[in-house]
Amino acid sequence: MAVKPFKLALAGLSAVGLAALAACGEAPSENGGDGNADASFLACMVTDSGGVDDKSFNESSWAGMEAAAEENDDIKVEVKESSSETDYDPNLQAMVDNECNFIIGVGGLMTENVNTAATANPDTAFATVDGFSEVENVYSIQFDTAQSAFLAGYVAASQSKTGTVATWGGMKIPPVTIFMDGFAAGIEQHNTDKGTNVELLGWDAEAQEGTFLNSFEDTAAGKSTTDTFISQGADIIFPVAGPAGIGALTAAAENDAVNAIWVDTDGYESTEYGAELITSAEKGLANAVKDSVLAAYEAANGGEAITGSYVGTLANEGVSIAPFHDFDSAVSADTKAELEALTQQIIDGTLTVESPSSPAAQ
Repeated sequence: MAVKPFKLALAGLSAVGLAALAACGEAPSENGGDGNADASFLACMVTDSGGVDDKSFNESSWAGMEAAAEENDDIKVEVKESSSETDYDPNLQAMVDNECNFIIGVGGLMTENVNTAATANPDTAFATVDGFSEVENVYSIQFDTAQSAFLAGYVAASQSKTGTVATWGGMKIPPVTIFMDGFAAGIEQHNTDKGTNVELLGWDAEAQEGTFLNSFEDTAAGKSTTDTFISQGADIIFPVAGPAGIGALTAAAENDAVNAIWVDTDGYESTEYGAELITSAEKGLANAVKDSVLAAYEAANGGEAITGSYVGTLANEGVSIAPFHDFDSAVSADTKAELEALTQQIIDGTLTVESPSSPAAQ
């Protein structure tokens, strides 16, 4: 089937399951994907820094690209990896030059670069992950991770032995601070409901100020930052920093009294530090990206034009907390029941988890 010139129709995505496609796709060699050499539709991805094996959002997004190609053998996928923000523009332009039919930029830092490329190439479909765009041919894929992080914060407060937990971010941008806001709100909920007084280090949600590395790759800084919080009494760490978050996990691995909670993916599955992780605040990147590629393919081949952008929530299973894995017996039946009740309250709207960085606030 010949691919028609694509004029973007923003697609509504299907709900993503709690066990969204794991970030387990093998890293491609150079900038090519595997399979479907004769495919007529080329979907391309530009990563944020950290590469496709970052154990986080790049890797999950690439897993979604591969899943789309596996489901539809008329789709071929390719990726270009960014080492820094200076790579965004040339990588996006390379995908345009390569005549990609659909180009996805991963990470909120790239949204304006995607907007620029899309404006210059109005007949090419683009998408931005973790960013919001008003450009006509850019699809916005976002997640209200304040909701999943809220549940993670409640868990952290319930499991802390010292009464002190900590969070820190890679950079002070909305896709990071939304996690931190939700985490803080979950701790506050536990304190209110259970009469505890768990303290959060590293983030003041009211002031919107906290601890950031200004990097998503510096694992050494992630470890030293975590060591500092541990010295201040924190026994559960919530790093929101992509690959730099591995530094927190190495610090936890060196201290039997310290554990962590991961973000984006189920860190038990995507990292080598599952024994340190109580749970993870997930977002269904893989399924969201997969669905966007399939929708772009259908639109390019005369499918029905559907409008709107995608926001993953607890209600549509676009965000979730991961299973407790090795910590399942450590989390009480009461806490599990409370988490189920809180989840339902968020879904039915009787409990609102708010963040200035939530998609609804934009």
